[in-house]
Amino acid sequence: MRLRKGASLFITLFLSIGAVISFFPIYLAIINSVKTQGEMFASFIALPTKLHFENYSQAFDKINLLHSTLNSVIVSVIGIGGIIFCAALAGYKLSRTSGRLSAAIFSLFIASMLVPFHSIMIPLTRMAKSLHVSGSTYGLALIYIGLGVNMAIFLYHGFVKSIPRELEEAARIDGCGEFQTFFRIIFPLLLPITVTIAILDFLWIWNDFLLPLLMLTDANKYTLILSTNTLFGEYNKEWSLILAALVLTALPVIVIYGFFQKFIMQGIAEGAIKG
Repeated sequence: MRLRKGASLFITLFLSIGAVISFFPIYLAIINSVKTQGEMFASFIALPTKLHFENYSQAFDKINLLHSTLNSVIVSVIGIGGIIFCAALAGYKLSRTSGRLSAAIFSLFIASMLVPFHSIMIPLTRMAKSLHVSGSTYGLALIYIGLGVNMAIFLYHGFVKSIPRELEEAARIDGCGEFQTFFRIIFPLLLPITVTIAILDFLWIWNDFLLPLLMLTDANKYTLILSTNTLFGEYNKEWSLILAALVLTALPVIVIYGFFQKFIMQGIAEGAIKG
């Protein structure tokens, strides 16, 4: 009994320390975003003597927050929608099709997850230019679809195996075709893993910096993260504004993650283990 209490206390203490370490950078960003530049350099850790919310209004204007947010939303919605549509169909078909060809195709998708992005970014940018999708938010979204379907197919493939085949057989008896069976019967049952994929891909696409930097050249098409980077100058770094902009950028992600975090672990566990 004492051993269990001691182990529980140790785990609680360990998790508490981990939570404090994880939250500390967020705390520094928030308190320094409402300081003046001089006050921040005087003490980076201390609480502000006066709240300077004008940093947020200035950051709002300098990064063109509304337009940049719209660009990020367009890229995220198209990218996530395309990933879910393609991966759900592919994961379902590969899961329900037996044979070496199906297994080989699925293995290729899994193997592509092991390829680091930095090793393909130069060929990817050249291919994007040759296909005339470089420099466009819609082209950027298409690239996200191509990069994101492998993980989504893996999760859908495992989740579909937990759905009884009898449901599809009953739908076929009622006269449903393969697409009708999928969209009317199977896809609604994939809601937990679909929400998980949508949240994970939203966090990835919204916070990604490198791919928009490689693909977008027009400032009017910058995503929110890329617009925040414009505050970094060679001779001028307004850290108070930068931190305020970063807080504004991270706020939608924190809110969405807070509402839907329970679906993430549930969907990943069901998608990976049931397969």
